[in-house]
Amino acid sequence: MSAEAVDILIAGGGPVGAALALALEGSGRSVVLAEARGTDSSGPRSAARGDARAIALSYSSRLIIERLQAWSQLPVTPIETIHISQQGGFGRTVIRAADCDLSALGYVVNYTDLQQSLLAAPSTAERLFGAKVAGFDGGEAIVQTAEGERVFAPRLTVFADGARVADDNDVPVYTKDYRQTALVAWVKTEQEHNSRAWERFTPDGPLALLPHASGHALVWTSSPERSAQLAALDTAAFLFALQTAFGERLGAFTDAGARSTFPLMLRYRREETQPRSVSVGNAAQSLHPVAGQGFNLGLRDAWELARLVRDAREPGSAGFVDSYRRARALDRRAGIGFTDSLVGLFSNSNALLGLGRGAGLLALDLLPFARRFVARRMIYGARGLP
Repeated sequence: MSAEAVDILIAGGGPVGAALALALEGSGRSVVLAEARGTDSSGPRSAARGDARAIALSYSSRLIIERLQAWSQLPVTPIETIHISQQGGFGRTVIRAADCDLSALGYVVNYTDLQQSLLAAPSTAERLFGAKVAGFDGGEAIVQTAEGERVFAPRLTVFADGARVADDNDVPVYTKDYRQTALVAWVKTEQEHNSRAWERFTPDGPLALLPHASGHALVWTSSPERSAQLAALDTAAFLFALQTAFGERLGAFTDAGARSTFPLMLRYRREETQPRSVSVGNAAQSLHPVAGQGFNLGLRDAWELARLVRDAREPGSAGFVDSYRRARALDRRAGIGFTDSLVGLFSNSNALLGLGRGAGLLALDLLPFARRFVARRMIYGARGLP
């Protein structure tokens, strides 16, 4: 079987992979997007249907999605303030959009809605659904589809989102098991959210409530054993446990949707590139959900890669691969380090660390320039505006 020549093959058509395909529009490059999930009678836009996870988009991610022409019809809930506190300890801080002269610090959106919006945007890329990259040797990629096997000879292969074929190669991957599990669900409270997000640190891990439609998206981190117990409770018992952990600031918790759990692990490629290929999004790094940095970091990966591809003579060359690695190094290291340090600092019951955490939160609350610095890092990453 002769290989089909293509400039860019994107393995993984989740939000980061789909965004990369859109970012390459007008570049003059031929693009193939291979997504393992299939379609149904509604067409390719339904490929992500059924995934009810909520994603926190930073304001800089909004700027990127707007440029990709995928923002205007996207149903989002703005985050105007973030209230940060620790359970059983003093100190708290409130970060406001006005601290950064913005209308919102970020937005909350369903994973499914985000992917469908990106897939609905105008694109000349060839989109293959129900297609998995089953083999890759740097020169050729084997893609298995419902219609049979296709072989591509891409100038550059990009492993995006959850694509894992690249792991078969000898590229060092660092992993750190946090021994934590995230329980996610949609919950309803007695009081309205008023576009405020809550990050409450507990000894077991952070408990986050994100404003989402008429309720909240809950991300409750605890030990695997505790998460399994919480997931198995009936609704009334679960709401009681949540009320005990969070407190009364939003009044009573009145309802909860279906619950799902996900084990948490830091995972990243020490050298996120190899000959004729690069990795972006979750294929390059998977972060703890604290502070909601993972997707936003991945989206910046895609945006920067597309910019470099547009200017490159030979995307996929050793020089190109190295230029991408260097371009993303600072932002990537900062995002990984920020989330990992937050987990280590806040997910414990050490009394001395508790005093330090309280003092730090209090200092943030009293020092506007410090709040602004933290907020801008969360919004734009280490390199600033996209």
